[in-house]
Amino acid sequence: MPDSPHSDRTPIRLTRRGRAVVVGFAATVTLVLLWLTVGPGAFAGSRDGRRAPSRPGRTVVVEPGDTLWGIASATDPGTDPRLVVQRIIDLNGLGGDPTVQPGQELRLPTG
Repeated sequence: MPDSPHSDRTPIRLTRRGRAVVVGFAATVTLVLLWLTVGPGAFAGSRDGRRAPSRPGRTVVVEPGDTLWGIASATDPGTDPRLVVQRIIDLNGLGGDPTVQPGQELRLPTG
């Protein structure tokens, strides 16, 4: 329309960088809105208390002559003792020195 008062305006053009900025801004806004709506509890392994109740952990008191290998073998006879030993070490924070002493109480893995 030649007589239109808006005919003098040129159309808006975006450069490559301008398009990238607009797309990046839209993606950021979308991600923030999703995070606010769904919340951080949607992430895998989140610890927000909505897990199934776990069984109470078993404990054992180390007797003279006991070893982690022997305790692991007695705890879960059908499983490779190396895996059970590693789980006991992880549960009890024995990473630096996995030596056990008589009278020490160890938490055992459940299930």
